[in-house]
Amino acid sequence: MSTPVRRQQQQRQGAMDRPRVWARNPLAEFDDLLNQMGGLLESTVGGAATPGLATWTPAADVTEGDEAYHIELELPGVKRQDIDLEVNGQELTVTGEIKERERKGVLRRGGRRTGRFEYRLLLPSEVNTEGVKAAMSEGVLTITVPKAETAKPRHIEITESIQGESQRQQEPQQQQQPPQQSRQSQGGP
Repeated sequence: MSTPVRRQQQQRQGAMDRPRVWARNPLAEFDDLLNQMGGLLESTVGGAATPGLATWTPAADVTEGDEAYHIELELPGVKRQDIDLEVNGQELTVTGEIKERERKGVLRRGGRRTGRFEYRLLLPSEVNTEGVKAAMSEGVLTITVPKAETAKPRHIEITESIQGESQRQQEPQQQQQPPQQSRQSQGGP
């Protein structure tokens, strides 16, 4: 009987012969990949986006309480004068712009977002647009949107009734009705 040949070992030995170090800087490879993806996007969309017209969406947390919705938007470095907040029906819109700072020297790597931003949120129930409040603190915009009275949950208390009580309440009403009928049948007022 013959033994089977193990081909997997031969392939593994060839893979082990290659060095395990990067041929190039991994960040440079990542930059090349981003450039290739950008080129692909430009070729499908039909050109590069015009700077200043592209918008981005800030990170946000939305929580719902019994009385209101609470929205927290991360807008580091944005002045409150540069933010526009609008509520129309159930839709909340926050827009603004982060302007590019003037720098001395050559920018080698940019990680901060600049330009126009827009955040839109469609709230699930009716809101009280007159009571909306907003505050800016440490780069976080906190918005409180109170719910309308019709949208707020209402607690209804349930009372306990005893079967005998409900029958006793009905009996006096039935006892009063037959004497009135008997007077009418006798011809009296």
